[in-house]
Amino acid sequence: MSARRRTLLKVIVLGDSGVGKTSLMNQYVHKKFSQQYKATIGADFVTKELQIDDRLVTLQIWDTAGQERFQSLGVAFYRGADCCVLAYDVNVMRSFDTLDNWHEEFLKQANPSDPKTFPFILLGNKIDIDGGNSRVVSKKKAEDWCASKGNIPYFETSAKEDYNVDAAFLCIAKTALANEHEQDMDEKFRNVKSKNWELHRSNHPHASGCITKTASTTKIAGWKKKLRKNPNGRIIRGFLFIFYGLLR
Repeated sequence: MSARRRTLLKVIVLGDSGVGKTSLMNQYVHKKFSQQYKATIGADFVTKELQIDDRLVTLQIWDTAGQERFQSLGVAFYRGADCCVLAYDVNVMRSFDTLDNWHEEFLKQANPSDPKTFPFILLGNKIDIDGGNSRVVSKKKAEDWCASKGNIPYFETSAKEDYNVDAAFLCIAKTALANEHEQDMDEKFRNVKSKNWELHRSNHPHASGCITKTASTTKIAGWKKKLRKNPNGRIIRGFLFIFYGLLR
């Protein structure tokens, strides 16, 4: 029996102070909820292990302070993230209005290779308060915001009642894993391109720094762009990479 692969995934949770980021994480990891509010200072993280298909996944979930003085925690904190979770309180409009700022702050600091496709997930927390009568952000408003950001997944949660918390974090884990796999495939394609360039240079010592594209590499590049838009693109790209490797 082959050993199961282990994967470490870094997840960043962002949002205003008091929206319940720490409570959501504690409910998911420790199955505990506290009524006492204690502001997070700077940043902290918890871990949770779970199995997704044949992968043993360790989620490293980073909890951040929502206060303005901690919003810029530095590039090192954001870099290497596989997924970003944005959280707001459905009963506080300001926490929803600042989502754009958090979204832009992450992209600025993390500087992902493809900002348009980097995975985000939105959590609308505290839906249990006053039986939902005190909420000021409608579900439709939140869904419209998600649509404007590329149809990112949206979950309404309650850390106190443990509602939708596991489902939300399972989606987070799967999304982060898919992004990590996507980055791995891109790296493999870059390595193949690099090897082709080295071979080209060895055969043509006086070649310039810009390698001439062959028909096959041009086709592969075209297919990569098309497959990025395909829901099953990652799987197909995997088979294409293996097939291309065998041809070489």
